Amino acid sequence: MALTGSSIEQSALAAFRMIIDFDPALRSILWRSLGVSGSATALAGALGLGLGAWIAVARFRGRGALLTLLNTSLALPSVVVGLVVYLLLSRSGPLGFLGWLYSFKAMVFAQTVLVLPVVTALTRQAVEDAERSHGEQLRSLGAGPWMRGLLLAADERYALLTVLIASFGRAVSEVGAVMIVGGNIDGFTRVMTTAIALETSKGDLALALGLGALLLAVVLALNLLIALLARWRESRDGAAAEVARVLPA
Repeated sequence: MALTGSSIEQSALAAFRMIIDFDPALRSILWRSLGVSGSATALAGALGLGLGAWIAVARFRGRGALLTLLNTSLALPSVVVGLVVYLLLSRSGPLGFLGWLYSFKAMVFAQTVLVLPVVTALTRQAVEDAERSHGEQLRSLGAGPWMRGLLLAADERYALLTVLIASFGRAVSEVGAVMIVGGNIDGFTRVMTTAIALETSKGDLALALGLGALLLAVVLALNLLIALLARWRESRDGAAAEVARVLPA
């Protein structure tokens, strides 16, 4: 379909009206996208924060190979994750008995697999940096690997919150995995990214542009939240350092 300047302007205007009116189709897809990505981030956070903190402080044979594998998995293409999860959940796959394929649960599963390495690797890095500063002191107090990991993760809670926010951004903007395991079924498994791809191929640019604007708004809001969190932490640390400086020794 050939696009003219006039048709693009009309589509952009229609998209703007859909956003202002909070069109029901737009609203439904938006809530579903936030639900899938929020659930996947929560699951990946529950697993990845603990695993990453433990890897940061534990020393065991094969740790170097595990770190290499973990760092490699950061670059996993979402379509590969979608393919693997599809094979697991397909009728003849090992998890086929669950009957999750082409469902909300399948999309949450796929996004959890996609985001888990991100949460684990970034948590490992943050806690390992803290271990270099405070690990010796904790070891002298008798704290084992699990306790050190827990205490250091608690100390780095603001950095780990940033990790979770960034992971949610990774999840909500991916398209390949949810397209493969969700099937892009209208009213059931259609999310913002898959809907944008479909509506663009159909030539319904108004809905595609509206969803694209909402997706950008979500990503922008996440980045603003990360920036505000970093600024708040800097001001808090600066105030604490100033108090420590003026107090008598």
